Amino acid sequence: MPPYHLNGKNMPYCYYILLTGIIKYCCLLLFHFPSQDTGIIFLFSFHSSWYTQQANNSVFQTKTGEENLFRNRLGLFPWAVQKMQKNQTGVILLNMGGPEKLSDVRPFLYNLFSDREIIRLGPCFMQKPLAWLISRRRAPKSMKTYEKIGGGSPLTAITLAQERALEELLLKNGDYTVVTAMRYWQPDSATALQKLTGKGIGTIIALPLYPHYSCATTGSSINALKHAMKQANTSFDLKVIESWPTQPQYITALANKIQETAATFAPEIPQVVYSAHSLPVSFIEKGDPYVNHIKASISNIEKLTNLPGHLCFQSRSGPVEWLSPSTPEMLEQLAQKGCKNILMVPISFVSDHVETLYEINMLYRDQATALGIRLESISALNCEPLFIEGLKELVLSAKR
Repeated sequence: MPPYHLNGKNMPYCYYILLTGIIKYCCLLLFHFPSQDTGIIFLFSFHSSWYTQQANNSVFQTKTGEENLFRNRLGLFPWAVQKMQKNQTGVILLNMGGPEKLSDVRPFLYNLFSDREIIRLGPCFMQKPLAWLISRRRAPKSMKTYEKIGGGSPLTAITLAQERALEELLLKNGDYTVVTAMRYWQPDSATALQKLTGKGIGTIIALPLYPHYSCATTGSSINALKHAMKQANTSFDLKVIESWPTQPQYITALANKIQETAATFAPEIPQVVYSAHSLPVSFIEKGDPYVNHIKASISNIEKLTNLPGHLCFQSRSGPVEWLSPSTPEMLEQLAQKGCKNILMVPISFVSDHVETLYEINMLYRDQATALGIRLESISALNCEPLFIEGLKELVLSAKR
């Protein structure tokens, strides 16, 4: 390898690399690159065959080859690595979770009914024993339901796919690691935090996959995450995105699906029915904004579709007063008015699971058919690119 010259004297190539890096790093500190990662990577993006060969020999894989050039070569400038890592951000997608196979159904139900934030089963000390009894009694019936949609809920698989798609977009805007935390199944909050520990992450952004806030969904998931953080004694700075009922890409993605499905009824114009997961009325009476958030979403969607709709609620469970009308009641009411075509929108579900795949696509469709109604539904947004773009915008806004 030819020597390099400084003041007329030969200089070894490694010294040249070191000196050039120091000079460029000083420039970085003076001119403040907008992204610390971008600046650090710039320092060591040398186009020499020697350095490229060293990078190719790296056995530690990171998100990009450029990061390997800096972070993993012989421990170069560890103080700069620490400085860079301070700008790394973790994102935790929060969701409810679901049994992935039939043997998961009973433990999933136990976890669900053990949560006093969504249902109080007698005195506090009786919550878990009663949850055990209820889950044992309800598991056989629930297993038959899951058998009809393939033997388990696809919610975990869909959420993990959303996680990967979101991280891919976010990496174009900085250094992000996206993980998933399920409220009543795995991976849980503790597991998600373990995945983020030791990566130099300073800030965590909690993004609930519930567009509409409720203490039973977002509230419970956030509390579980905070509890896990306390148990793990973490030092992460936590930022929470509590709700996003009018997020533009989310609204547009739903409007697009509604218009596409409405076109299949042509020349007829279908009656749009928005079906949301039900809640006990007592939650709303105590100030839960869930219904108002849903109505805000519907209002924004209707501005794009020009198709007015009715709101109803599904998935009632337990001897309490629930939001009304229920989805079966809504179908009955519309049938009595002579409605023949219904387009059902699962407004509070961003991922397909038992409520959409079984209740809407099977149970309510069969009911509609018996009433002489054609019922079509849109799928949940799942990994729709425009929807994932919306999630990215939520994270970037929270980061600012």
